[in-house]
Amino acid sequence: MADIIARCEARGLRMTDQRRVVARVIGAALDHPDVEELYARAAKEDPRISLATVYRTVKLLQEAGILDKLEFGDGRARYEDAERDHHDHLIDVNSGRVIEFVDPEIEELQERIAARLGYRLIGHRLELLGVPVKKG
Repeated sequence: MADIIARCEARGLRMTDQRRVVARVIGAALDHPDVEELYARAAKEDPRISLATVYRTVKLLQEAGILDKLEFGDGRARYEDAERDHHDHLIDVNSGRVIEFVDPEIEELQERIAARLGYRLIGHRLELLGVPVKKG
C-alpha cells in the first residue's frame, strides 16, 4: 500500500507543504479522526496551518478516492485511508469508541447473500451499533 502522499502525487494532485502535513497525519492515524482532530494533530507539526486548509485538503483527498468518509451517527464525519485493509466497525453509542474488526463468517455470509440474490459482491460497509453489556 503506497502512502497517501505518493498516491496523491500519482493522481496528479498538487501537494503543498501543508497538504503534505495533513496527509502524513491522516496516514499515521490509527483511529477515525474528524477534521477538528486532524487539525489539532496537524497544528502540532505546523502551527501555521489553518482549519480551513485541513477541511479543503480532506475534501480534496476524499474526492480523489484517497480517503473514506465515515459517519457513525454522532454528527461527526470521520476519515480513514481508503486503502486500509478491509474491516468492519462496532460503535459504542455511549462513548463513541469505534472498534475495528474482521470476521470471516460475516464476510462469507455477505457473499452468500449477494449470490443468492443474484449479485457478485464488490464491496460493503458494516457498522454495528452497541452498548457495553454490564458485567455481574
